[in-house]
Formats: sequence, C-alpha cells, structure tokens
Amino acid sequence: MSCVEQGDAGKFLKSFLEDFPNPLGTEDPLPISPLSRKVSMQEVKGESLDLGLRLLSASAPSWLGAAMCNAAVTELLKDDLSPHYCPKDPEPQPEDEQEVVLLQSEPLQRLFINKLREVCLAWQKQLPSPGSSSSRTHSCSVHAIRNTRRKMEDRHIILKDFNQLLGLQDGEYYAVFDGHGGVDAATYAATHLHIVLSQQEALKSDAATAFKSSFTQTDDMFKIKAKRERLRSGSTGVAALLTSDRLTVSWLGDSQAMLVRQGEPVTLMEPHKPEREDEKKRIEDLGGCIAFIGCWRVNGTYAVSRAIGEQSRKPNQKTRLLSSYKYVFKRKPRSTLTYLNIAWERQIRSVIQID
Repeated sequence: MSCVEQGDAGKFLKSFLEDFPNPLGTEDPLPISPLSRKVSMQEVKGESLDLGLRLLSASAPSWLGAAMCNAAVTELLKDDLSPHYCPKDPEPQPEDEQEVVLLQSEPLQRLFINKLREVCLAWQKQLPSPGSSSSRTHSCSVHAIRNTRRKMEDRHIILKDFNQLLGLQDGEYYAVFDGHGGVDAATYAATHLHIVLSQQEALKSDAATAFKSSFTQTDDMFKIKAKRERLRSGSTGVAALLTSDRLTVSWLGDSQAMLVRQGEPVTLMEPHKPEREDEKKRIEDLGGCIAFIGCWRVNGTYAVSRAIGEQSRKPNQKTRLLSSYKYVFKRKPRSTLTYLNIAWERQIRSVIQID
C-alpha cells in the first residue's frame, strides 16, 4: 500500500468515527434508508452490502469501502439475528410452500452500521492491505435516461472492487437490468445477483455455468418476495465479470452487450426476443403465442421472452433457461482500443474501457 493510499484510508476512518462516535441505539434513525422493510436470511447480505456501499461510496476510497462492507457483513452474519425476526404470520402457509423467516430491516441495518463502526475502530489500529486486484485499471462511464417513461425502471451496478466486496481473488462486475411493470425486479437483481454469483462453487472454474445458476436462483428468490409483497414487475438483464485474463458475459432477455476491438464489433450474444424462431417455438410449446402489436409480443403483451420476475407468465422451469457466452481475450498493447458496451435500447449504457 502506498503512503497516499494509507493516508487517504486513515483520514476516512477518522471521519467515519467522527460521524458515528457512538453505536446506533434502538431508536436512532438510520443515516440512509434500506431497500426493504423486511428481508429473508438469503437477502441479508445483499441488502446490507447495498446499504453499506451507498453509505460509504461518497467519501471512502473504493477498495476500503468494499473491504469494510465485507468485514462488517461477515461479522453480522455470525451474530444471533433471531431478536430481529418478524412476528410469524398467523395465517397458515400452503402445504407446498416452505416457511420463510423474515427479519425487520431497520434494526438489522442499525446492527450492520455498528459492525462497520467496529471495523473502523479495529482498522485505525491496524489497517489491512488492499488485497489482490487486477494489475490493470479499467475506466468506466455510465449514461442513464428515462426517455418517455413516467418513472425510471432500469438499474445498473458497477463493482470494480468485486473481489474486495465479496472476499474473492480477482474480478470486476458490471450489470444493467431493464425493469418493466415497475422497478422492483430490476432493483432486486442489481442487489442480489452478484451476491449469488459469488457463492457459486463453479465460479472459479466455469463462470458461465455459475452465471446461469445465479440468474435462476435470483429469480427463485424474487418469486418468493414478489408473492409475499404482491409485486408484478419483471426485468431483463446483462452482466459481465471481468478478471485479469477473461471476460464472461451472461444475459437474460433483450439486454445486450457488444465488444469492440480495434474499431471492429465482436458479436457476443443473440438477445432473447419473441420473434426468434427458437424462442417462438419454445413459447408456443408451453401454450403461449406470439403476436405483432406494434412489435412482436408474448401473448400480445410483453415484448420480451425471458425475464426475472413475471412469475404468473412462467408455466414451468423451462421459461427460465438462459444463455451465457464466455469470451476469453489476451492482453493487447496499450495502443489497441478495446471496450465493452452494456445496454438496453439506449436506456442505460455502461462502458468498460480496456487499453
């Protein structure tokens, strides 16, 4: 760690403890609102890391904020969280449904912020090193517009310190989620997909398979939340994991990624659209239909054929199949311009500049 990095980290730790001189009490307001009022145990890590990054990102060095969040959530998950359980629903659960334990989000996040404070106190005495990271730094820009929609329903996430945040060896994570029928599914995917991905045993050896499992598991998790909270939204998505020598892109629906090398586009994927012959056959085999109403639509309604959420339109597991493409690249001289463009119909664009 350079003297400058060490100095910046020390200044932030001091500033954080000035903002939080004492642990938050049970009645103290949270400095930033959590995404949800109630969370399942599966959702604790994603929701806590989201709140932590939003709290720290404005002033903490990127690596330090990610490492602090990782250390704090690790300690949080070691605690007995049963005092924060929500009262059980008196209505009996259907026999085919597993009971889900829910936690109250506000007291849980007070505990998480107190864990961040404890990490600060410990790291003032002994600051850890930034840890492993890619030897190259990739610049990134984001553009997001609402267009003619009443509300912005899309979400994007950029985690240059994916490895620090989740205790991994190497990696940067970028994703765009195009929500429809509301923002809930897109927000959920942006909060939890990378958490689920980091927990896949196949991630180191086969990132494409890990991505497929992660999309499916995230959809399963959102299905439970959507039923509980009567949410009807959906989201397509495209995500990219960039390591020191490999780029893995995975997608669902018509969100797209395009790689450009030396000014020439490299085809990475074919988006899932209703008019694709294989998609049309799959939908019709499941009892649906494709109709042209301004554009090709599933059952005359949605212009996408695959998405997270939209559970009422998923008759069985086959509708959740997705594709994943793995592109392996070798390093090029700095004079060679390479970039990755992740977007959905110009709504959101995340660009990774590799040079």
